Amino acid sequence: MFGGVLSMPVNNPHLRKSGSRHIVTNLGDNDLKTASMLLSTYAKLQTPIFLRSLKVALYIGGLYVCGKIGLESVMKMGVDTRELFFYETFLYYNPLLLITLMVWLWGVNLWVFSRSGVDYAAIFYLGPDHLSHKEIWKCARWMTTIILTSMTAYLYLYSHGDVKLAASQPVVLYFSAVIILIIPFNIFYMPSRYYLLWTFWRILFPVQAVTFSDFFLADILTSMSKVLSDLERSVCRMVHRQVATVAWFEADSVCGSHSAAIPLVLVLPYLFRLFQCIRQYKDSKDIANIYNAGKYLTAVPVIFLSALKYYIDPDTWTYSIQPAWILAGLANTFFSFFWDILRDWDLSVFTRIFKFSRPNLFSHLLYGRRWVYVWVIGSNLVLRWTWTYKLSAHLRNNYITVFIITALEIYRRFQWAFFRIENVWYKINNPKHTSHQSNPLSLQNDINSEQEKLLAHSHSPGV
Repeated sequence: MFGGVLSMPVNNPHLRKSGSRHIVTNLGDNDLKTASMLLSTYAKLQTPIFLRSLKVALYIGGLYVCGKIGLESVMKMGVDTRELFFYETFLYYNPLLLITLMVWLWGVNLWVFSRSGVDYAAIFYLGPDHLSHKEIWKCARWMTTIILTSMTAYLYLYSHGDVKLAASQPVVLYFSAVIILIIPFNIFYMPSRYYLLWTFWRILFPVQAVTFSDFFLADILTSMSKVLSDLERSVCRMVHRQVATVAWFEADSVCGSHSAAIPLVLVLPYLFRLFQCIRQYKDSKDIANIYNAGKYLTAVPVIFLSALKYYIDPDTWTYSIQPAWILAGLANTFFSFFWDILRDWDLSVFTRIFKFSRPNLFSHLLYGRRWVYVWVIGSNLVLRWTWTYKLSAHLRNNYITVFIITALEIYRRFQWAFFRIENVWYKINNPKHTSHQSNPLSLQNDINSEQEKLLAHSHSPGV
């Protein structure tokens, strides 16, 4: 009954101190079995697989609860109010959800790069403390949770008559996002936050030499021009105290769908990219930068011609402006498509990025498969056109359609990023196997510049 001996395993990682020393206990045989079962259960609960599964289950459960409460809140409203209010809710939260989608997909990009040997940190001149794909996904999880929780609270409070408290939800969310982004304390990945802010600053004022990260992020912003436009409208409504009201339904109101600020915000990313190309031409004298500037210039008439629909006679639009808008849209689509294929990706040096250092089923299905490239090229053309079509003014109020098209454009940009970054990495490592015969001297200078920056990066603490 007394003096039982319980032998503890030497290498058990769940013990504070490991050893082969016997521990004398006052437990009987039945107690020993119970204690052994408890220790075994505790060890299983501490395994990484179980903890990861528990986190996933809790996360999915939380999303389900948010969805259930949100749906019940919407269904509680009247039929007429439901559609109008859901549109307003969509205006505040859809840009943040699309930004979160971009963060999720960027994490996938980094995961593939880390598995396939592409040193993206060297390409972007990042320091040793840069965020990995796991940390990017962690940020995306928190963003998803907070945004959906705020949206659920907004729907619930409004449907239960607490309009004032409901109106504060998107305001608090937007304000908190800005504070987290600019807070000057070493929390929430401060080096990465400030690197992002500094890159935004360089995009807004391209008075210095343009780096790869500058125009890469600016290209992403062109894919998110509708997101920026919705953010502007959301902030406008918050400033004018129009949240949780039906003022948005008045098209001619300050923040309405006829606002002149909409086309201005839509065109800004393209203008930023245009100025970057001009700056690059000034530094390198490479005529290809002028052609690239022309690509972004073709987006300007697409945006402004479509906006004229709200300010001129319908017949004038149909017979005079619409044909010009269609031609501008086709020019922008095909110019952008061929530039993606021939310059950004440079198909002559396609090196099949999906070959991982540790081949698995994923890499086996994709590596060297012709259908991968057929899909990438074909989908890029189709999604280029749908994105140009999205800039049409008559789609402004078709929020579900626009949301889907914007999400598809973000997917296209995620797909584009694979081959754009891999192309740069290939040229850095294989400077003699490039296909730009039009200006080999300029290309060689670019490669030498990239190599010098990478050498400097290897001797610097980084960001």
